[in-house]
Amino acid sequence: MTTRRILVLPGDGIGPEVMREARRVLDWLQRRGMVDVECAEGLVGGASIDAHETPLTDEVREQALAADAILFGAVGGPKWASIAFDRRPELGILGLRKSLDLFANLRPAMVFDALTEASALKPERIAQLDLMMVRELTGGIYFGEPRGIETLAGGGRRAVNTQSYTTNEIVRVAHLAFELARKRHGRVCSVEKANVMETGVLWREEVQALRDRTYPDVTLTHMYADNCAMQLVRAPTQFDVILTDNLFGDILSDLAAMLTGSLGMLPSASLGAPDGAGRRKALYEPIHGSAPDIAGKGSANPLAMILSLAMMLRYSFDLGAAAELIEKAVAAVLESGLRTADIMQPGKARVSTSVMGDAILRALERPASAKG
Repeated sequence: MTTRRILVLPGDGIGPEVMREARRVLDWLQRRGMVDVECAEGLVGGASIDAHETPLTDEVREQALAADAILFGAVGGPKWASIAFDRRPELGILGLRKSLDLFANLRPAMVFDALTEASALKPERIAQLDLMMVRELTGGIYFGEPRGIETLAGGGRRAVNTQSYTTNEIVRVAHLAFELARKRHGRVCSVEKANVMETGVLWREEVQALRDRTYPDVTLTHMYADNCAMQLVRAPTQFDVILTDNLFGDILSDLAAMLTGSLGMLPSASLGAPDGAGRRKALYEPIHGSAPDIAGKGSANPLAMILSLAMMLRYSFDLGAAAELIEKAVAAVLESGLRTADIMQPGKARVSTSVMGDAILRALERPASAKG
């Protein structure tokens, strides 16, 4: 088994707490010969600002470029709220995405059977929900130029952000969405605002052209972003893979997350282009953020971080069996009735971050023991 290099970046807020539980799972797999990894740990975000006065040091950037995969916790918090905009903690993750050219963000939204009652929707609307959001991550309005705030001559100010996309930026993320669809249920819904935005027109035309020439076996539909938001609430199980741009993906993926009951349950992957050997630069993180209001209280849900580890095993290391083992352990623990505060339900047992980690390890042991 090839030794893989992982860069671990716990970050701020609850990041270190949930990362600790994911590391315990990774150590368990390593002890049993299911993975062979070398882990290095670094600072990012606010923690890096405190130590080095920058959210991302050149050293950590170089470690990231050399790693086979990155496990990322979360960044940000009120401690750094007054810091200059160009030094804010969030630039740590943005800088990594840009340096590694992680252009595609994968956010699965699936409902564990035990959590159907935790969703904001009726159980019958989200039963068997299993969709994948594919969000373009390094282009669009978050990176377009010109941008900024200027003072107007007659008084007042004006803020400008620029939405911009090229054929290459659209096609490369669309390729990934179509490839994922081939391994799932064969359907892609491409989402934009072609009715009012030129970038939406280009997006629709390029995605359709790629499908027609390369992926005729995949069913492609197009949908406006506002309609997609409505459909996610009305009938979310109609979707398989949703492909969209940076801005709409940011919004729609959080909406889809809440269908599952909690942001604390959902992992994500940010992927780059394949190299000559077919390997991609990749960063894996829970989508819940740093949650500074509960940091240090031992109440954070570690399951999204643990499921992000499972995504890393599947997409970066081709260790689908190990990933499935983790996912089944999470399902088993939820079925047993254990809950952290964010997914607490009547009649269930509320547990801390570390106790949830203990339960996952016990669940991993059971199938391992059953196999002898």
